[in-house]
Amino acid sequence: MKVLVINCGSSSLKYQLIDMESGEAIAKGLCERIGIDGGKLEYKKAGEDKKVTEVDMPDHSVAVELVIKRLTNSDDGVISSLAEIDAVGHRVVHGGERFKEAVRIDENVIKGIEECNDLAPLHNPANVIGIRACEKAMAGVPQVAVFDTAFHQTMEARSYLYAVPYKYYEKYKLRRYGFHGTSHEYVSKRAAEILGRDIESLNIIVCHLGNGASISAVKKGKCVDTSMGLTPLEGLVMGTRSGDIDPAAINYIMQKENISAAEVMNILNKKSGVLGLSDNLSSDFRDLAEAAANGNKKAETALDAYALRVAKYIGAYTVEMGGVDAIVFTAGAGENNGTVREKISSYLGFLGTSFDSEKNKLRGEEFFLSKPDDKVALMVIPTDEEMSIARQTVELLK
Repeated sequence: MKVLVINCGSSSLKYQLIDMESGEAIAKGLCERIGIDGGKLEYKKAGEDKKVTEVDMPDHSVAVELVIKRLTNSDDGVISSLAEIDAVGHRVVHGGERFKEAVRIDENVIKGIEECNDLAPLHNPANVIGIRACEKAMAGVPQVAVFDTAFHQTMEARSYLYAVPYKYYEKYKLRRYGFHGTSHEYVSKRAAEILGRDIESLNIIVCHLGNGASISAVKKGKCVDTSMGLTPLEGLVMGTRSGDIDPAAINYIMQKENISAAEVMNILNKKSGVLGLSDNLSSDFRDLAEAAANGNKKAETALDAYALRVAKYIGAYTVEMGGVDAIVFTAGAGENNGTVREKISSYLGFLGTSFDSEKNKLRGEEFFLSKPDDKVALMVIPTDEEMSIARQTVELLK
């Protein structure tokens, strides 16, 4: 069975064609600058170098058509026709409270996704555009929506409610939803597989540490808490996002700078985090680690603040679950940045886990940072959100 995984942004479209029998992405790529001059189509066939074609893509429908033509190209395509694509799995950012698991797409589902547009105004509309484009290009092929928020829908009210008047939850569904759900689900299950344990016997903390970052507490295979909230702004210090902040600071900045709430939110989302802490040096952890090593104190402070916030959440979730069996680093910085891992791990020795400095030099692969007999396993597991989407798609269509 072959599943095409589609991840639409406002001006981009990521794709992977996955052979579920071999578990291999036989082709993948990215459409950039959709609706903008200078469009590019990236295509990488398994075992070959990436190829980039410059082509204008006025909308997502054209992008989908170009992806299909690339996959079926007689020269270096990987399928002979659309008949070889058995299903399409779509990443949808926000499912609100309605969507607690993957669903087969029909008009009612599309309407439900659109009803969540207020919760994800940049992402959900783009996700629907991608769904419509695939429906047009691949009529009759089953389409499945997999939601970033679904994995976190197992949280109880004590974890997802904000301490504001309850009427705001009743009227507007104001609550913590959480994001990166496909990553947290994939990594927690993979951790159990590597440990050779039933996931229902484990307490796992997954640290998804990319430019956008979140942590989840996974107890017996279910998410009981997560750091992101109504939007991806809550929680950890991130690349350009502030994470947790005193709400009164928003009003304070507005008054001092004579700017609007929208302008403050733009600052908190796009100009804060380690970028802001480093005085606009960089939001890339590689740049910060290099700068800190060369004596840049602001870069060092940014990394230290980032690591401390992660450690605080790990500590809180350990208490919430009544202990932890495994702590897992994943995503860009979690998988590849030894400086970030070392700084975070320096807080964790009291839990009964060690830290292997030599193994910490590894990047982008599965390995243990702890020793086999440690009380708590410290692990690195590269995430594979596309595979998670594909697996959920197959499982739903069985």
